[in-house]
Amino acid sequence: MLQNTFAHMPGIGLKTEQSLWDAGIGSWDVFCDANGSVLPFGKRKSEALRAFLDTCRDKLNEGDPHFFAASLPSQLLWRLFPEFRHCAAYLDIETTGLGGPGDHITTAALYDGSQVRHYVHGKNLDRLPHDLRNYKLLVTYNGSCFDLPFIRGYFGTRVDQVHIDLRFLLRSLGYTGGLKGCEKRLGLQRNELEGVDGYFAVLLWEEYKREQNPRALETLLAYNIADTVNLETLMVTAYNLKAAQTPFTGLALPPPCPPPVPFRADDRLIRSIRDRFYFPG
Repeated sequence: MLQNTFAHMPGIGLKTEQSLWDAGIGSWDVFCDANGSVLPFGKRKSEALRAFLDTCRDKLNEGDPHFFAASLPSQLLWRLFPEFRHCAAYLDIETTGLGGPGDHITTAALYDGSQVRHYVHGKNLDRLPHDLRNYKLLVTYNGSCFDLPFIRGYFGTRVDQVHIDLRFLLRSLGYTGGLKGCEKRLGLQRNELEGVDGYFAVLLWEEYKREQNPRALETLLAYNIADTVNLETLMVTAYNLKAAQTPFTGLALPPPCPPPVPFRADDRLIRSIRDRFYFPG
């Protein structure tokens, strides 16, 4: 989709991009092959835009998503996904709270489409900033408001990768209600983790720390990783729905094959916590 995009070019907005598509100029190659009489610009501007597209090709070959993200409207960042999927990672963190004094990250998960990495406070959490630097594109749900600011504040580090926040992308498609609500509407099942949410994740961490219960940590990691792995399916689904709104419906991506989650949720523990904290007797 990126090579069908013109809205990042100087002086071209969404309406002009649509007019180019309507005129049959649907890709960078067609734009550069069109003579001046076809393009709705003067000769000088047409030549400047063709030169700009030469730079775009170079930046794409160099694997530089920042170049495009700097000039694309934020609502169009989804168009970067196929070209930069190979250097993308899906990220989700769990915390003890919303970021007040004393709150910290409890667990985190990072998935790049092939490998799942997990991090635990007091064990290997300090590896997270280092591992994030391996990726040029991050995909989160509500990460612009929560995950990324929390990581920056907690570690005192920059997190400046190009970022696609599925909360806003899915909202633009009519999907609201939080991550779990979007998953349900799009047919994703949580099985034994059904009903487990962010507050439940805090309770699982407290159970783990208070009782030194390894089942609580394993259940928390199962939940955290499920959140993270599902982001890929949501990203592909959102991309396909967005692409279907353009003339380029043939660009749809196949659904991903989620990896097995290396941890299992403890159903008995989940029921016990739910009975104690959600439905007290």
